[in-house]
Amino acid sequence: MTSSSGTPISYTPEEIAALRWNADGLLPAIVQEAASGQVLMFAWMNEDALRRTLEEGRSVFWSRSRQELWRKGDTSGDRQWVREVAYDCDGDVVLVVVDQDGAGACHTGERSCFFRTFGSGAEPGPR
Repeated sequence: MTSSSGTPISYTPEEIAALRWNADGLLPAIVQEAASGQVLMFAWMNEDALRRTLEEGRSVFWSRSRQELWRKGDTSGDRQWVREVAYDCDGDVVLVVVDQDGAGACHTGERSCFFRTFGSGAEPGPR
């Protein structure tokens, strides 16, 4: 089941301050589908991306190659509506739980970026 709007997630400055950003000012972000529990993708967030994700209720990431923010689904239409954001015990990884709209999270057209298992020979579908 998917939603058509984001739900802001409340947070405190202390929670943001507790996070341990890497030397580039980034945190790994694991994205999981709320309904199925399936891991959909991995991306990076800087502080601005995390704050926008929490405030907008849509996933926003940092592109290391383009050196810019990108909102999941702005070009593909495969949007992610955020339901919950958690951080791990060390404060150096975030888990973003979403309702996934559209075909899926992977730029190849697959539902999850983790569609290939070792020994399966799986190839991405056409996009």
